[in-house]
Amino acid sequence: MILEILAVGMIVSACLALFLEEAVYSVAALAGTFMCTAFVYLLNGAVYVAIFQFAVGVGTLAILFLSGEMLSDKPTKKTSPKSIAALIGGGIILSLPAFFFPVSGTSEVTPAGVSFGEALWNLRAVDVALQGLVILIVATGIAIVLYEKRGAKQ
Repeated sequence: MILEILAVGMIVSACLALFLEEAVYSVAALAGTFMCTAFVYLLNGAVYVAIFQFAVGVGTLAILFLSGEMLSDKPTKKTSPKSIAALIGGGIILSLPAFFFPVSGTSEVTPAGVSFGEALWNLRAVDVALQGLVILIVATGIAIVLYEKRGAKQ
C-alpha cells in the first residue's frame, strides 16, 4: 500500500511540475517527484540508488531553480486554485492503475534470484551514468544560454 501511495505522489507531483506556470512552484513539485522516487528505491532495497537519486535530485533542483529564476519572465497572473485542483485530480486519475494493479510485494527480477536493488545498481549502471550525462548536458546548455544572455546585455 505504501508503494501505491508513493506512485500517486510521484504522478501528481510530476503533473504539477509540468503544468504549473510559476518556476518556483514547478521546482517544488519536481522535488516531490524526486523524493517519492528515492523512497520507492529505498523501500525496494536499493539504498545506494535512493541516495544517488536524492543527490542528483538536489543538484538538478538547484540548477533548475537558479536558471528558472534568472531566465523566466515572471507571470503576470497567478495560477488559479481551480487549475491546481484540476492538475491534482488529473494526476490522481492517471495514478488509478497503481491501485487496481498493485505494484507492491516481493518478487525477483530474474529467475536467477537477483533482487531489485542488485539489478538496478549492478546490472543497469549504464542508466545511472546516462542520467549523470543528461544532467551535465542540461547544465552546459544553461551555462551557454546565460553566457549569451549576458553578452546580449553588453
